[in-house]
Amino acid sequence: MTEWQWSKKDLEQIGDHGLTVNTVEEQIRKFQKGTPYLRLDRPCTPGDGIRNLDWQMADICLEAYRSKAVRKQLCKFVPASGAATRMFKTPIKANNRYEKIRTSDLNAGLLDNEDEASEIREFLENLRRFAFFPDLNHTLTRADINAEELLTHTDYKPFLDYLLTAKGLNYGSKPKGLLKFHTYPEKTRTAFEEHLVEAAGYSRTREGDCSLHFTVSPAHQSGFENLLKQVANLYESRLEACFKVGFSVQPPSTDTIAVDMDNQPFRRSDGSLLFRPGGHGALIENLNQLATDIVFIKNIDNVVHDRFKSETIEWKQLLCGYLMILQEQIFRYIETITQNPPDTTLIEEITRFVAEDLCTPPPESFYTGDLESRRRYLLDQLNRPLRVCGMVPNSGEPGGGPFWVADKNGQLSIQIVETSQIDPEDETQQTIQKGLTHFNPVDLVCAPLDVNGQPFDLRQFVDSEAVFIAHKSEDGRDLKALEHPGLWNGAMALWNTVFVEVPLITFNPVKRINDLLRDPHQAD
Repeated sequence: MTEWQWSKKDLEQIGDHGLTVNTVEEQIRKFQKGTPYLRLDRPCTPGDGIRNLDWQMADICLEAYRSKAVRKQLCKFVPASGAATRMFKTPIKANNRYEKIRTSDLNAGLLDNEDEASEIREFLENLRRFAFFPDLNHTLTRADINAEELLTHTDYKPFLDYLLTAKGLNYGSKPKGLLKFHTYPEKTRTAFEEHLVEAAGYSRTREGDCSLHFTVSPAHQSGFENLLKQVANLYESRLEACFKVGFSVQPPSTDTIAVDMDNQPFRRSDGSLLFRPGGHGALIENLNQLATDIVFIKNIDNVVHDRFKSETIEWKQLLCGYLMILQEQIFRYIETITQNPPDTTLIEEITRFVAEDLCTPPPESFYTGDLESRRRYLLDQLNRPLRVCGMVPNSGEPGGGPFWVADKNGQLSIQIVETSQIDPEDETQQTIQKGLTHFNPVDLVCAPLDVNGQPFDLRQFVDSEAVFIAHKSEDGRDLKALEHPGLWNGAMALWNTVFVEVPLITFNPVKRINDLLRDPHQAD
């Protein structure tokens, strides 16, 4: 007999999400098991899990890209469903709390602590430097509010009201991709537009086709589509590219049930179950639909002004070239050991490649097996999706990083690990974490097709146990939420993975609004 009793209404809700009772009950059991922490062995460092490509290898990779990538099907994949709420967290707090905001208030230490006060001061005192200021000024003018008079009398409250709420631009509720990020002499650009421009530098075929795919929230898909209609001709003409842009939403079947603090299904006041989006790891389903040779993955907020794009584009080309070089070697090995009897010399050569180039050292039992068992093991290791991931030197940004991780059998592999996947109570694990020298900027180039040109079923290469459990609230009540293994974490845990050091200039995320004041986002 099942541990939970489901009403007819419950079963209808579960079915409406495209889920089954078994799936929902398995999700609840994961809550009961608790957070499944990974076992870190050591941080990846240059020469030990992270490649430093010297200038000669860099030239080889760039030549491989230039000669071969144009004949491939290329696509840039951008998770873009995130709202700007967290980006404007401090301005939203100030706007909700105060009737007036003047210079004296800022100097007196607005909000709860000096960090927040400093952040809101920097934001308000630099309003003119943001790309959205002309739109904000226009919105205020239509409401018969003189922006210059406000600035003269240092009354900042209307700026926040008309920037963040539905009174004006409503930036507090829009997705990041639709916000004005950068200023140019002829126009301003949203983050979405910057991805179009950047993609033309490395995701374009010989014929000029440039494919991108954005995952968006259903509420904002029309906004992205309308913006594309407005700007596509402009950028196609300027960049001599033909943009082929697709959109998809996170399928409801990737939602997860919420539970209360006793790990029982969380019910709203009307008795209905609560389902929540399953996190960016659910996007492996969307990625799985892209039957293309090479996929570039980058977050929506990691873009730069044109002044800095050339280096970003060159490194994307370089990573792609390196991916193709590795993939060609993998395919040659697969074909050789599939078509020929196992040979000791060849088996030893492939073993070194798997252990050193793909950072997957075989277990001790591998070396005691016969040639045929070793051939089968190596074939299984080679026949997987491949990704090359850029890693930047750690600059103190919050988030995941590259580690050597041991599975339950002690088998080592390199993984991108989030802080929430590391046991906070284990001193040894925390010491290993503190030794991290590099950071994950979400700068991936992926090869999702097999040796026969057929797409892998990417769902078969997910570590299904590597879920995230977060604490949230609904209607003033605490709850637990379950997120699927992260897209570049557990969702790709069983891929062949290679880490390459890339320069910090390629990583310019906009996590807080004031990040747009940094040099890579300014016109001069």
